[in-house]
Amino acid sequence: MSTTTATRTYKIDKSHSEAVFQVRHLVTKVRGRFTDFEGTVEYNDATPELSAVAFTAKTASIDTAEPDRDKHLRSADFFDVEKYPALSFKSKKIAKRGSNYDVTGDLTIKGVTKEVVVPVEFTGKAKDPWGGDRIGFEIETTLNRKEYDLSFNIPLAETGGFLVGDEVKVMIEIQAVGQ
Repeated sequence: MSTTTATRTYKIDKSHSEAVFQVRHLVTKVRGRFTDFEGTVEYNDATPELSAVAFTAKTASIDTAEPDRDKHLRSADFFDVEKYPALSFKSKKIAKRGSNYDVTGDLTIKGVTKEVVVPVEFTGKAKDPWGGDRIGFEIETTLNRKEYDLSFNIPLAETGGFLVGDEVKVMIEIQAVGQ
């Protein structure tokens, strides 16, 4: 006799999740985050490979704790938030990799969509004190910002190189609550 476990929808709990990044600027790394994001995880407990995820962040919510830099990042030089108000990820396939997963999906930033493979660590399930079911995930990956038309830069004449690095490290912690 076989049993099936249904896929359950979980909504990202923004107050217990974060979407942060870091990028090289001259000789240090600048960190920032998106403060306005949402998403869902269609999670199949018995067969996680049948799960799916959708994530969207409002580009105007970028925050690096420096208002002038944030204003520049919102401009056409970078995210062009007036024309491209959101960035998004939608999964297409999930594959088990040891105790973790590789999630393949379409990442769209500034109108450019590319298929990416994101390593995802499932951090567990828990019941909160109010009886809600929660699941958690951690994502850490590196993207090349130029592949998404985030190509603004200034050459450094004295030392060579450029003002802003091309590689952006992305770290996302998700806690989602069952619906």
